[in-house]
Amino acid sequence: MVCIAAFIVLLLVGIFVAIISIFKRDFGKKYLKVLKKSFHCFGKRIRLQKCDTNFSDDVKTTLLKKVILKKPKMVKPLSITIEIASVLLIIITAWSIIEAAKAGLSLWVFGTCNVSQPSNCALGADSCGLDEDNLNWFSEWGEIFANIPDRLKNWEVSHYDLSYAFVVDENPNDKKSVALSIMDPGCSVCLQSYKNLKKNEKFLSNHQIRVVAYPIKNTNGELRFKNSEIITRYMLAANEYTGTDDYSARIINRIFTEYDADGIIYQEVFNNRISNDEAKELLGLWLLEWGLNDDDVVSIRELLDSENITEKMKKNQSIIENEIKPKGIPTFIYDGGKHLGLFK
Repeated sequence: MVCIAAFIVLLLVGIFVAIISIFKRDFGKKYLKVLKKSFHCFGKRIRLQKCDTNFSDDVKTTLLKKVILKKPKMVKPLSITIEIASVLLIIITAWSIIEAAKAGLSLWVFGTCNVSQPSNCALGADSCGLDEDNLNWFSEWGEIFANIPDRLKNWEVSHYDLSYAFVVDENPNDKKSVALSIMDPGCSVCLQSYKNLKKNEKFLSNHQIRVVAYPIKNTNGELRFKNSEIITRYMLAANEYTGTDDYSARIINRIFTEYDADGIIYQEVFNNRISNDEAKELLGLWLLEWGLNDDDVVSIRELLDSENITEKMKKNQSIIENEIKPKGIPTFIYDGGKHLGLFK
């Protein structure tokens, strides 16, 4: 075990040796000589063969040479300690390699290095992660392998029911293809993605943008952003009552791009500055501003908690969670691919 541990340590210090060798070439030559000897012994041990060199003894002798002269009785316990430390180093290294492999596969498959807690991953796409609390270490591996086919398949928007997605760009019928965007009205990354979409004239000229509003919930079942569900219900109710996407598109556009009288972006207002009832009142005022009358707004508010709107939300949720299976919001489907995170 000592020779394997020594080989790992030599590999780890290799980069520092390379820097020192620029100034001291003899030092680098000595390092390579030791590394080759270590590698030879390492190869033997990996194949479960006895090392035909004295490399392991050389390492112990190097570490214990002062103890041998001054306190010979301490040699045996220290030698055992070195063996134990070597085993621990090998276990830690093996575990690190496995964890790195899992994070790398997860990053490739899902766009996040953490399967169950995507919001805790500093790598990958910028997104509002969809965390899960029912996955253990083995379940995470299972989910990675189960979703590799999804990573390789051709994603087509036409495969999904878009009846409850609303168009947010102008002249949608002139576009060559459809781009599906899954967004939470309260997610700051969704806000930036929306702004980026609106600025990308080339993309807009070729794609009809359809948005599915998806209120993110934490692992305890509570909404990540307290008014996201109300906003989503308002947009679906406005769609159902008026038979047009216009009011839903205006709502999401104002939340993501416009500011109140105090200069605060409306997303921040809904997330942190007003209650659920105040959110309903504000959205009603917007509809009045855009041409609907009081009776229209009352009718739309009566639809908010209706069975029909609830079923629409459940259907959207089912498509997203069971078919598209994103690990973060926003998620886009266009040009045959699934794209996680910030639209750049």
